[in-house]
Amino acid sequence: SIMTKQISHKRLIYITLIILVALIALVSARYGAVRLEVHDIIDSIGKTLRQDPDMTLNERIFMDIRFPRVLLCILVGASLAVGGTLLQALFRNPIVEPGLVGTSSGAALGAALYFTLGAKFQINAGEWTLPIAACLGGVLATWLVLALSQSRDTGKSAIVTILLTGIAINALCISGVGFMSYIARDPQARSITFWGLGTLSGANWHSVIIVGISTSLTVFAAMRYAKQLNALMIGESEAMFLGVNIRRLKLHVLTINVIMVAVATAFVGVISFVGLIVPHLLRMLGGSDNRYLIQASVLMGALILLSADFIARMTVAPAELPIGIVTSVVGVPVFIFLLRRNKYLF
Repeated sequence: SIMTKQISHKRLIYITLIILVALIALVSARYGAVRLEVHDIIDSIGKTLRQDPDMTLNERIFMDIRFPRVLLCILVGASLAVGGTLLQALFRNPIVEPGLVGTSSGAALGAALYFTLGAKFQINAGEWTLPIAACLGGVLATWLVLALSQSRDTGKSAIVTILLTGIAINALCISGVGFMSYIARDPQARSITFWGLGTLSGANWHSVIIVGISTSLTVFAAMRYAKQLNALMIGESEAMFLGVNIRRLKLHVLTINVIMVAVATAFVGVISFVGLIVPHLLRMLGGSDNRYLIQASVLMGALILLSADFIARMTVAPAELPIGIVTSVVGVPVFIFLLRRNKYLF
């Protein structure tokens, strides 16, 4: 039957993505400024499980640098991709991406404020200061978008109003980042620019644990709203007749999005195009059912960000490119191709 064929097709997509993610993760863990052998990886994991502190340099490179970086890459890619899927479904608009409601630009402004003014005001919480500043910036910017988009008469916020308000707040935050860069000293300005283009060079086990908890909880919560988002695809009025509380759905989906994107962005900086492209690619492969899209976005987002991070590390090794440059250079032509193919453009 048609239903059986669809299920088999989607199962094939899941299996293929899992295999590709595993292969790219292994390649990414092995290759870099220092090439690791497979036995280094196996021995490092074995010694960690046995709590054996006697590790070689290559084993420590894998366990302390490469492994957490690969895991953080998977988690951040999943968060950005699922965030894009949720917002495209909520806004019923194929060109929406996770940062459009102000989350990413707000996080960038929070980070820029810390880089420029943190030392002057003696703001220091150790390695957590930058992630906290960025996360607060993302949450506050998104809250401002929702607050300004509320209707005075009904207290409700129309989806179009949220979208337009988000564009305005994004522009305001980007202007703030520009001003911070202008008044900053050279090292601070470089930090703002590098962070604003995204980097996974600061990956460690603390960040993996926090982003892992955030991603797991928010993806699980997102799956609960997949059926309601499917109903919303036919229109708000029709979804209301089917028993969907539109106002509550918008609030909950936007809350899930801001948590997953703000926490991920707080640790790695602003990474564009992942949340925009992944839903398009998955719709081409397996349709528009949000239950499938959310689950497959976890894998496709991880695959794309792992690949981009590998390219960023290998292109100018032993240095590395900001990962946002790679995702933009690859993402722009892919996105234009998708627009042309689907007749959204030209």
